Amino acid sequence: MENATGGTRSTTGIRAAIAAERRELADLFDGLPAERWNEPSLCAGWRVREVVAHMSMGFRLSLPATLGELVRARGNLHRMTDRVARRDAAARSPAELSAFLRDNADHRWTPPVGGAAGALGHDVVHGLDVTVALGLDRRVPEDRLRVLLDQVRPAGLRFFGVDLGGVRLCADDLDWSYGSGAPVTGSAQDLLLLAYGRRLPEGRLQGERSGRFTLTEGR
Repeated sequence: MENATGGTRSTTGIRAAIAAERRELADLFDGLPAERWNEPSLCAGWRVREVVAHMSMGFRLSLPATLGELVRARGNLHRMTDRVARRDAAARSPAELSAFLRDNADHRWTPPVGGAAGALGHDVVHGLDVTVALGLDRRVPEDRLRVLLDQVRPAGLRFFGVDLGGVRLCADDLDWSYGSGAPVTGSAQDLLLLAYGRRLPEGRLQGERSGRFTLTEGR
C-alpha cells in the first residue's frame, strides 16, 4: 500500500493544532441544543454526550485512577473506556463536558501509542464522530488533516478493524490517496473517519465498493 502524501510535522506545531481543535470543538459543543446531546454519534453505542465525555477522560483521570478502572474492567480497555464514558456522561452537564475540553486545550495527554499525532487524531476523529452524525458542516483545517492522513498505515488500519483489500481511498478535496484497487472517493475528513474504523452516512462516499463503509439502517 502506498500513501501519496509525505512530509513531517513538528511536535510544537501538532501541539498548537491540538489546542486549537479542542477550543473550536468546545465552542461548537456549547452551541448544541440540549436535545442534540442525546442523539447517536458515529461511535457505535455512544450518543454525543458519551463521545464528549470520553474526549476528556485522559485529562481528568490520573494514572492510578485509570489503572484502577482498567482492573475493574478485567484488563479490557474497550470495556473500561465505555463504562467511564457512560458514567461521566450521566454525571456531568453538557456545559461541564465542553469546559473540560476548553480548560485542557494545552494538556499534553497522549494515547498509549501515537504520541502527539495520536492525540490530535483522538480529538479530530471524535469531533467528526459528532459533527458528521449530526449533519453539521464543520471542516477540519487542512493542516490538521494532513498530519493525520500522513499517519495512515497498515498497523493502524488493523487496529481499527479496517479492511481496504482491493480499495484505493481517493480524497476529492485535496491531493491524497491510499491503497490500491477500486477507487472509493470522498472528502479527506470522511476518508480519515473510514481509516479509523467508522462507517459513514449514505451519500458521503462514491465508488462501486463504497457500500462496505456506509452505515446501514439501525447502524
